[in-house]
Amino acid sequence: MSLFSTLGVYFFLFSHQALTNTMSDEIDVVVFLPKNDTYLFSYARVAPAIRYAQLKLKTAGAPYSDFHFNIHFENSNCVNDALFHLVDRACVKKPDLILGPVCEYEAAAVVRLASHWNIPVISAGALAAGFSNKNTEFSHLTRIAPSYVKMAETFSAIFKHFSWKTAFLIYEDDKEERNCYFTVEGIYHLMTDLTIKTYPFSHDDPLDTDDIIQSIYDTQVVILCMEARKIREIMLAAHRRRLTNGTHMFFNIELFNASSYGNGSWRRGDKFDNEARQAYAYLNTVTLLRTVKPEFENFSMEIKTASESMGLNNCQDCGSVNMFVEGFHDALLLYAVALKEAMKSGYNKKNGSEITSKMWNRTFEGIAGQVSMDVNGDRNGDFSLMAMTDVNAGTYEVVANYFGVNGSFQPLSAFKYDHFTLQGIQRTHAEISDASCGLGVSALTGVIVGAVLGTAMLTAFYFFRKNYRITIERRAHSEESTSRKHRQLREDSIRSNLSTA
Repeated sequence: MSLFSTLGVYFFLFSHQALTNTMSDEIDVVVFLPKNDTYLFSYARVAPAIRYAQLKLKTAGAPYSDFHFNIHFENSNCVNDALFHLVDRACVKKPDLILGPVCEYEAAAVVRLASHWNIPVISAGALAAGFSNKNTEFSHLTRIAPSYVKMAETFSAIFKHFSWKTAFLIYEDDKEERNCYFTVEGIYHLMTDLTIKTYPFSHDDPLDTDDIIQSIYDTQVVILCMEARKIREIMLAAHRRRLTNGTHMFFNIELFNASSYGNGSWRRGDKFDNEARQAYAYLNTVTLLRTVKPEFENFSMEIKTASESMGLNNCQDCGSVNMFVEGFHDALLLYAVALKEAMKSGYNKKNGSEITSKMWNRTFEGIAGQVSMDVNGDRNGDFSLMAMTDVNAGTYEVVANYFGVNGSFQPLSAFKYDHFTLQGIQRTHAEISDASCGLGVSALTGVIVGAVLGTAMLTAFYFFRKNYRITIERRAHSEESTSRKHRQLREDSIRSNLSTA
C-alpha cells in the first residue's frame, strides 16, 4: 500500500507541476492596428485599451494572473499589410492569438490563413455579412463587436413594431473601408420581406439632393448612412419639399458610437440652423446602447489620457470611447476566460479550435457591462433609438432600446407613438362607409369610377361615330365628283381623237 501511496503522491506533484507550468505559459498575441490616426481603430486609440486589459488580467490574486501575454503590435493598412506581417512572423513562430484586423478585405485574408493554422482570431471589425459563415474559411473568427446584421436586426424590430413596409437606403460609399456599404448590405439582406430601394453615391461626388428627394416620395422610411454634413443637406432639402411633416420617417445610423458617422447634430452655426432644427425633429438616430457602468467612466478617462500621451490630440472623437476601443479590451478578457476553461479540460494554448468554441455561446462581464456571444461567435448587439424630444431646444433623448440577446424592442418613458406614426398609414373613412350601402369604400369607389369611365367611353364613341359618318359621306361625295370629272375627260379625249381622224 505504501508503494501505491508513494506513486500517488509523485503523480499528484507531477500533475500539479505540469498544470502550473501549462497555466503559466506565455501567450504570444499579435495585434493588427493602423498607425494612421484617421481610422477610428488606430493604434493610438486602441492600444491603451488592450494594455488596460492586460494589466487587469495580471492583477495579483485575479483568476487569470498566471497568464503572461506577450503583445506585439503590427501595422494594418486595410489592404495587405496585416497578411504580410502574419506570414513573416509565422516563419519564425506562429502566434497563439490574433487580435484584428478590422477592415473587411484585409481581415478576410488574415482570418482564412489563421483558420487554416488553427489560430483563434478575435476582432472588433470584420462586421460584414459575409463573415457570418463560420463553417469553413472563417471558422476561427470571433467578432467581439456587433456585426452589421446585428444592427439590421434593430431596424427589423422597429419596422415590425410599426408595420412599415417600404424603405429607401441612402448611403455613401468610400470604396475603401466601405462601412456604410456593408451596413446597408446587412439591412438589405436581412429585411427581405420589405420593398427596399437603394441610392449609393460616391464619397467624392457632389450630393444631388434633387434626385434623392424625387426618389423619397413613394417611400415610407428613409435610412441614411453618411457623414453628418451630408445628412444635414438631405434633411434641409426634405424639409423644404415638405417631406418632414409626418408622411415620411427618417433615420440615420451612428456607427461605432462615433460622431463622424452622422451624430444627428443639426447645429452648424450658420444661417440654416433654425431650419435644420425643425427638419431634424423628424430625424431619428440608431446607435449602440451606451453604458452607465461606473468602471467604464474610469476606463474612458484613462484611455483618453493614454491616447493623448501617444500623440493623439485635437482629433474628432478623441474624447470618446468607441466600440473598437471597448471591443478590443473585451477581446483579451474573453480569450482568457476561454483559455482557462480549455486548459481545465486538458487542452493547451495551441488547441485553437477548442479555445474558439469556448468563446462562443457564452456571457461574460466586459468593461461596459455584460457581453453576450451567440452560438455563431458573434456578439449580440444592444442598440438605442434616439429622437428629438424638445423641438424648441433641439435636444435628443433615448426613447427606446433594442436588446439583441432576446430580440426585444423596449420603448422608454420618453417614447411618443404619435412621433413614429406615419400620416396616411392608418385612416378611417367612417363617413364614406355609412353612405356606401354595405359595399365598402373600395367597392363604392370602384362603382363610381366605373360609371364615370363608362359614360366617358360612350360619349367618345358617339362623337367618333358621328365624325366618322360625316367623313365617309364627304369622301363618297368627293369620289363621285372626281369620277364624273374623269369620265368627262375620257369622253372629251375620245371626241378629240375622232375629230382628228
